[in-house]
Amino acid sequence: MTQYLIYSLAAFAEIGGCFAFWAWLRMDKSAWYLVPGIASLIVFAALLTLIDSDAAGRAYAAYGGIYIIASLVWLRFAEGFIPDRWDIAGGMLALAGAGLILLGSRG
Repeated sequence: MTQYLIYSLAAFAEIGGCFAFWAWLRMDKSAWYLVPGIASLIVFAALLTLIDSDAAGRAYAAYGGIYIIASLVWLRFAEGFIPDRWDIAGGMLALAGAGLILLGSRG
């Protein structure tokens, strides 16, 4: 369960950092948005190093599913758009795949 918490925190740190760049470049916000955005991306990278995995690529692959769900949460609560059934279905498939990668038996 701790790994899912780390992944969730990392996802929101990454989304927040990337959104800072989006706001600056696409929404004409101040370049000062980049300061917390860059800090957020540093936190994101540091959090992923806390994942208990023997391979970085596996940790990143499992993270992808969590990121998709977090992006849909961001879409709803930060941007005010309601995810449609295709968003939800795709997110559930991605989360299932992340679960397989993260919790699958290694032998």
